[in-house]
Amino acid sequence: MTHITEIPAVRFIALAVLLIAFCTSSRADDWPQWMGPDRDGTYGEDGLVDSIPEGGLPIRWRVSIHGGYAGPAVHGGRVFVADYRRTAGEFVETPSDKPKLEGFERLLCLNAANGETMWQHEYPCSYEISYPAGPRATPTVVDGLVVMLGAQGDLTVLSETDGSVRWHINLPKQFGAAVPIWGFAAHPLVTSDTIYTMVGGNGQAVVALDRASGKVKWKAMSSPDAGYCPPTIIRAGGVEQLIVWDPKTVAGLNPDTGEVHWEVEHEPDYGMSIAQPQRDGDHLFVSGIENKSIMLKLGSDKPTVSELWASTPKTSISVSTMTPLLHDGIIYGTDENLGALIAARQSDGERLWQTYLPVSPGNERRLSAGTAFVTRHEPSGRYWLFGEAGDLTLAKMNENEFESLGQMHVLDPTQTAFGRKVIWSHPAYANRTAYVRNDQEIVAVDLRAK
Repeated sequence: MTHITEIPAVRFIALAVLLIAFCTSSRADDWPQWMGPDRDGTYGEDGLVDSIPEGGLPIRWRVSIHGGYAGPAVHGGRVFVADYRRTAGEFVETPSDKPKLEGFERLLCLNAANGETMWQHEYPCSYEISYPAGPRATPTVVDGLVVMLGAQGDLTVLSETDGSVRWHINLPKQFGAAVPIWGFAAHPLVTSDTIYTMVGGNGQAVVALDRASGKVKWKAMSSPDAGYCPPTIIRAGGVEQLIVWDPKTVAGLNPDTGEVHWEVEHEPDYGMSIAQPQRDGDHLFVSGIENKSIMLKLGSDKPTVSELWASTPKTSISVSTMTPLLHDGIIYGTDENLGALIAARQSDGERLWQTYLPVSPGNERRLSAGTAFVTRHEPSGRYWLFGEAGDLTLAKMNENEFESLGQMHVLDPTQTAFGRKVIWSHPAYANRTAYVRNDQEIVAVDLRAK
């Protein structure tokens, strides 16, 4: 016989209220690194607006900062953003010029609620790179540490709470590595005990460092320079695999030893390995400019790959500065040639639809390398898109259509590329807020449902 304990009415009501509160309480997420908690462009908070009204969403705060492409990170009520305070030299933005600048790279820690500065860390840094606005890599926050990679290869590990430096190395000096023409930009991958970073050079395309000390654990592969693509870890073929894409090769490695499980020669134009390879099921999509996109199939029982298809001028998506998202058999990304947001089928790369709206508010083409950063809101299935013109769009997307749910202008583009002003910085989404930056300010947009 089952024994049932009776609960007094008062206790029963109180318990019911607690259960209802627990089940309906809003979930809050952090955004501790580039493209979110799992580096997959997925945003998990609930309690958000389901459309953007004509007058736009409220702005919670605006704070002045200096230049940079690095998107913000958000963790524990703090916003971390890197910038460059130029003190000397002529600022030039062209693909081939590498102006010599003097200044300070800086990491700012702001109060996420009001934007007030909690602490900052800066160090002198001479720039000699193309497009020298500032740092490229989003800070990574984990276990009370902040990991920052500067444009000239300064890798610094700091305390999250007060900004005190735990250790610092300069990658070119430490490894004799070349600085890529557009600077070090591959966001380091940080785990419980290791920092994986792209370095470049003979036998050191990717390097694993001890997180506590900065000592080298292993080095692997060879490449002319670091490229711009961040490493990531997936589980496929029955093992963990570190996925890297340097300017010559995309490969899967053993994260513990650096042993190469597989590699595929895949060389984008101008060494522009930028977009992180994206995985959906047994598909791994690698995308670069000038139709340098391939779809790989991951082995199911051992760490191998095979090529399913390669792009043509009229198929797939060739991205430039953004990383595409894969979901339910569809690829979503902005094509470098068309400058439009495109949906393409994973199975064969066939294009299904295109729109310029997230990239250009007038739904007009902004020429090549049009960019919009795509984030999937997992509870609702909607998408947040931040376009290079400084506009935030909420949309529904599937294989059949793109449906706008509203758009607002957040801040003005301040960087110059291809003869137009752009913002090429990925936003952070946390605390029911979008944190967006340009070269002059960082803005917090309120996404909360009223």
